[in-house]
Amino acid sequence: MPSTDTDVIDTLVGIAPGAALDAIRARRPEARTHAQASYRALFAPADPGTVTAPERFAVASFVAGLHGRSAIADFYGARLGESGAAPALRDAVAAAVKEAAARGPYGSFPRGPLSGEDTSGPLYRANAEARRALGPRLAAAFEHMHLLVFHPRDAHPAALQALLDAGWSTTDIVTLSQIAAFLSFQIRVVAGLTTLAGRA
Repeated sequence: MPSTDTDVIDTLVGIAPGAALDAIRARRPEARTHAQASYRALFAPADPGTVTAPERFAVASFVAGLHGRSAIADFYGARLGESGAAPALRDAVAAAVKEAAARGPYGSFPRGPLSGEDTSGPLYRANAEARRALGPRLAAAFEHMHLLVFHPRDAHPAALQALLDAGWSTTDIVTLSQIAAFLSFQIRVVAGLTTLAGRA
């Protein structure tokens, strides 16, 4: 497994030391440091609690896949394989991404002037095969990640209860939400730097 001291954003973009993009990132050293620290905190924490490394990498790969970022999904899929997870789990994550693919965002605003922008769309529900392959915790987590990515306006208490019912604690749920938020940030940074590199 790559060292957590290796800058993940540099790795994903392909930034070599001394390159032009390296110099651009060096202008914001605190942003660079904090982004890497966030990665370490989420994916190599000193105290992982009850969210395992395979679960963390599986969720990250799924979220990146939902965003249509296959290279980033593959990066986290590779880390999933290195985390000791069974090879079948990586295949199950990839299958879930295909099953859950959508365009989004969807959702409804509170009744009022923005209601004209309401957009209906699919909600992902893991099928029986996916539930067997993923297990109840990851199946519930994937359904929730799909809600956060494609239906951010439709979050509701029952969605959180589904996670609790599947065995996630309230602290675990915070970790899952942090992973989703971090991936959204990381994907945008990688996309922007890739554009700057002329490789978009």
